Amino acid sequence: MTSYLTDIVRTFRRYKQLGERAVAQVGDADLHTRLDPDANSIAIIMQHVGGNLRSRFTDFLTTDGEKPTRDRDREFEMPERASREQVLAAWNDGWATALAALDALTPADGERTVHIRGEAFQVTEALTRSVTHTAYHVGQIVLLAKHFAGSGWTSLSIPKKN
Repeated sequence: MTSYLTDIVRTFRRYKQLGERAVAQVGDADLHTRLDPDANSIAIIMQHVGGNLRSRFTDFLTTDGEKPTRDRDREFEMPERASREQVLAAWNDGWATALAALDALTPADGERTVHIRGEAFQVTEALTRSVTHTAYHVGQIVLLAKHFAGSGWTSLSIPKKN
């Protein structure tokens, strides 16, 4: 369990960094650009990830991961354009909550049960579920950022050879 915790925390941190490195390559206007009317912008995805992480990891071991105060549907709305600073604040708030909870876990916690929307999960299952959800959305952020950056894009991994 110790190696799993080390790996899952490292993986969460990598996805946070990957998303931030992608967003750093995008202009402020493109944070709110949607590819079509039903698509999410980078800002909306970041707002959702922040809200999801905050809900799931606040009192992670003792309360349901879907907090009654969370309005998930509202995370996918942004009637007024938030500034880059506001978008990053929502993102960072969720990440701070998640990383603090992750750093506090012990190997013995892996056998505990937590609930998400009333459904029971072993802690390891809940962590894998959460990192997978986060990776999905960070991938969306990277794809959109690469699209908007165009030829100015700097690879976040091993660049392809020309």
